[in-house]
Amino acid sequence: MNRLFKNIPLLVGVLLLLGLGAFSMTSIVRFTEVGVKTRFGDAKVIYDEPGLKWKWPYPIEQITKYDTRIRVVEAQSETQQTADDFQIIVQSFLSYRVADPLKFFQSFSGAGPRSTDHFRKAENDVMRDLLRSALGETSRFEISDLFSTGSEGSRLGELEARVRALLEEGGESGQALSEYGIEVVSVGIDRIILPEETTSSVIQRMGAVRDRLAERFESEGRSQAQAITAEANSNADKILAFARRRADEILARGEAEAAPYLAAQNINPDLAVFVQNIKLMEDAMSKKFTLIFSTSDFGMQLFDPEILNKTGGRLPIPGSIEDPELGQGRSVGLGGEG
Repeated sequence: MNRLFKNIPLLVGVLLLLGLGAFSMTSIVRFTEVGVKTRFGDAKVIYDEPGLKWKWPYPIEQITKYDTRIRVVEAQSETQQTADDFQIIVQSFLSYRVADPLKFFQSFSGAGPRSTDHFRKAENDVMRDLLRSALGETSRFEISDLFSTGSEGSRLGELEARVRALLEEGGESGQALSEYGIEVVSVGIDRIILPEETTSSVIQRMGAVRDRLAERFESEGRSQAQAITAEANSNADKILAFARRRADEILARGEAEAAPYLAAQNINPDLAVFVQNIKLMEDAMSKKFTLIFSTSDFGMQLFDPEILNKTGGRLPIPGSIEDPELGQGRSVGLGGEG
């Protein structure tokens, strides 16, 4: 029993050595990570499957693990100039993930032994600089394109797409991020600030634009009104000319139809006048009518009210016994014979 207790420190030491050896010779790659195993600093194996990985103890071999989840980089606010010479302050960001761990390791392993050192160098020294340079695409857009409220909408999304294309494909702004083993997930502009002097200038220019639009619409309205008036006058002239032409045709046809009758009447004008008078009387007497004559007219003296009152409504007939001048004869009443 005493011998067993004497061997306990030795057993503990052996277990510690075994534990340290296992710790130095193994590494666990999680499902959200990829690993790069290096031998004396040279990358040899890529681990893109999770699990327990074996290696020789440091400094012979080492496994550097990178988180493959999406990371976000925010760029500092930068002053950019638009196509119409306005100064604006743009704040942007990009999200990315490590797509090629070998390229990423080869590009940034010089920053230090830890993956956090690699991410810091990639974000600070590469991605922010490239994003700032790619934002130079703002100079291709006017300020009204970025703040438009019309039916076409803002072109801010187009600017973001152009910036992302430069980051993915490279160009004059710098090397493509894919050459660093980085996949760009999205690019966004989350804030645009207008300096005070720019704000005043924008308001004045927007007012001028609105004035020009109002003048253009007024001019178009006047032009359309003139066109409508001219068309209406033309149509009225056409209608009036047609009506006159039609009236002339009707008048000519009436004169042609009346010509035989006029020729017949010209044979005996007096007879024609007499016939027209008789026809007029027939047409007038076929309806209820009233004729008014003066007692001074020829033949109307007998209807004088004074004479009727003297004779009691009976008209004396010359030669009757009631006629004091004739001494005999008979009288006729207005209502019939007496």
